[in-house]
Amino acid sequence: MNFSYTDEQIMIEQSANDFFSQVCPVSVTRETMGSEQGYDRELWQRICDDMFFHGILIPEQYGGLGLGYVELCIVLEKIGAQLVNSPFHASACMATTALLLAADDTQKTHYFERLLQGEIATLAYTSVNVGTERGWGCDAVEVSFTKQGHQYVLNGTYRYVPYGHHAQWLILAAREQGIEGEQGIRLFVIDADNASISPKHLPTMDQTQNLAHIHLENLILDASNLLASDHHASETLMAAIAAGQIGLAAEQLGGTQAVLDQTVQYTQQRTQFNRTIASFQAVKHQAADMMLKAEASRSAVYYAACIADTALLTAQTQPDQADLQQAASIAKSYCSEAYFFNASTALQLHGGVGFTWEFDVHLYFKRAQSSGVLLGSSAYHHQQLADQLLGQLGRNHLQNNKLGSNKLESHKLESHSLENHSLENNALESSTLKNNTLASQTLKSEEPQQGTTL
Repeated sequence: MNFSYTDEQIMIEQSANDFFSQVCPVSVTRETMGSEQGYDRELWQRICDDMFFHGILIPEQYGGLGLGYVELCIVLEKIGAQLVNSPFHASACMATTALLLAADDTQKTHYFERLLQGEIATLAYTSVNVGTERGWGCDAVEVSFTKQGHQYVLNGTYRYVPYGHHAQWLILAAREQGIEGEQGIRLFVIDADNASISPKHLPTMDQTQNLAHIHLENLILDASNLLASDHHASETLMAAIAAGQIGLAAEQLGGTQAVLDQTVQYTQQRTQFNRTIASFQAVKHQAADMMLKAEASRSAVYYAACIADTALLTAQTQPDQADLQQAASIAKSYCSEAYFFNASTALQLHGGVGFTWEFDVHLYFKRAQSSGVLLGSSAYHHQQLADQLLGQLGRNHLQNNKLGSNKLESHKLESHSLENHSLENNALESSTLKNNTLASQTLKSEEPQQGTTL
């Protein structure tokens, strides 16, 4: 099996690396962090018009490039390396995946054209209890709808929606009022300029990203706004979330590698005791650990991207959720840990200057913190993997335990009977011994005494 990039993928990697490192380095992100808009609209338009990266997943018949998640992750890795503040992940990854899997041909023609023109779309599904009580899957959907004839009335608030206050249109996940679980979920698509939709910017520790809350009050939609059939809405949502987790892991990989590169460069320049600190054994060990984290993250990300290509783009039926969810959780959990490890180690090796505004390391550290929580923390994904891995084993174990219990009970009954039989035998033997003793004593008492006259 060949794990190297194809010629086309090498070209995409070189183009993405040159574009993001030259046109939008971290210094450009710094300029947009304090702005009212929160991101560079002209830069986003250049990504769309000049590089056409946002069309990677869109099929050729709708004007896109018709490529896959491996190519998308290559671009996302370079975006993460430069901390690019753009809606690329929200729009070109999650929203596009939802459209690919759920929209009909008319909807795809309409909305893919708008995406290719540079409009921003985002997927909103999380609630106030996301990540704590309800996780990051279908259970996180708390916005509800009621059916009134042929219309749907939505009410509730979405939390932590990427670029929710900048999006021109939204993909909304809602559940039918009174129905829990996956059965009651529906997906809707709607323009964001509706009077019943109220987005609000959410300031966070990580100023290089944009999140928002979106409040819906009596939002009225009809069948034309529905994206997926009743049966497939939850599967589509879970697949889009998994694609988002893989894409976010690719961004984390880019940051993980970037802080390693910056730290190696700094330690080779910084001198102490008339030698560079890169020559110290302790520093070498930490740098080696950082490199191992980056390389292992790369393997996890591109393995997950290959699984996504197979599950989402080449499957003729609904995606294989088990393999996709497992690969997404592996990538997201490991990359979250690796990014935080490398960013925190980079701060230590930079010393006090790593926390100053002049250096970029603290920005990567904040991004590592925020991205580590978004779409599921490492602990959450560990639990998901454990449930998936041990669920079937647990069911098999339970079944075996039941069979074993029956055998054990049977064995206990047999043992109990055997013990009773042994006790009875012992009692019988004891009784026999007593009788023999008594008989012996009787015989002795009947023997004639010496000197006795008969």
